[in-house]
Amino acid sequence: MKILITGGAGFIGSHTTDLLVESGYKVRIMDAFDRQIHQGKRPSYLNANCEVVEGDIRSAEAWKKNLAGMDVVIHLAARTGIGQSMYEPSSYSDTNINGTAIFYDVLLKNPELRKGIKKIIVASSKTIYGEGAYRCKTHGTIYPEARGIEQLKKGEWELKCPICKEPMLPIGITEEKPPQTPSVYGMTKFATERLAMMFGEALNIPTIAFRYFSAYGPRQSLSNPYTGVCSIFLSRLKNGNQPVIFEDGKQLRDYTFVKDVAKSNLLAIKNLDRSGVYNIGTGKPADLMEISNTLAEILGSDIRPKFSGEFRAGDTRHDYADITKAKKELGFRPEWGLKEGLKQLVEWGETQEAIDRFSSAEAERKRMLQQPK
Repeated sequence: MKILITGGAGFIGSHTTDLLVESGYKVRIMDAFDRQIHQGKRPSYLNANCEVVEGDIRSAEAWKKNLAGMDVVIHLAARTGIGQSMYEPSSYSDTNINGTAIFYDVLLKNPELRKGIKKIIVASSKTIYGEGAYRCKTHGTIYPEARGIEQLKKGEWELKCPICKEPMLPIGITEEKPPQTPSVYGMTKFATERLAMMFGEALNIPTIAFRYFSAYGPRQSLSNPYTGVCSIFLSRLKNGNQPVIFEDGKQLRDYTFVKDVAKSNLLAIKNLDRSGVYNIGTGKPADLMEISNTLAEILGSDIRPKFSGEFRAGDTRHDYADITKAKKELGFRPEWGLKEGLKQLVEWGETQEAIDRFSSAEAERKRMLQQPK
């Protein structure tokens, strides 16, 4: 089978490429080699046994050229970064939403291309959910609204039951949780997901959308301040700087090793006729303090995180995955533990330049989002 992977030179895409090539598939990568991610050059880790084509998903001609002869499309290409999306909304919408819409434009207008497509897999994101899922001992499962600014100003980080005002326990998010899309990035990923599921049904092409939870691991850029928190913290530590933590550092997230994410894409191909939306995570949350301290321990560093005393509007308090559906229907089983995965990230980091741009990115975020006087 021939597989087209958009964004195949990226973090998740390159690991997926390696796994598929190893599994006997023929892979074509289409990637725009975005400067923010790749610093203007093709990465050295690209698999020698795949075809690499430079192409932008906003170009119908690029889609037409690269879809020819393909059996499966794995659509990963997107602009990523929650904070940056809030002050570059048109760029994120153009790439993530319009780029996906152009893909379906091409399929609709070129039946000779779409008739060969046996499966479409798209990257959605846990960010579509917004705030996590909780259980109140009296009122059961609760999907609360995002915390308000006034609550955050008081330093009241935890959520309380909106009915009885008692504390709640965070639980794993199932696919049934209604999306809140509290960021531009989350909104664009939900739009990507809905376009794929809508046209998958309309065109009778089996389609899977994966809601990835906080992927991390080797090949994650250490110089892109809009990537995941694991690589941002590692870049800070490698430069002798304290990782900066908002709120109190007890926020729970589901950190998923990139090779487990790649495996989910392979399982989607193996389950060729199945369609649906699936969480991909571990189901085992960790807080920000654990990430910072574990990275420092692996590095042999005594640098401890800095608590900024600030919060970021739109940040969730706790969110992690319930992966029951992916286990049952796709046979997905995460294999990598957090410390083992972070060791792999640190080993990768030893071979890479790490330019710490966190402070400049934060200054830009505050400047762009400051309230008018």
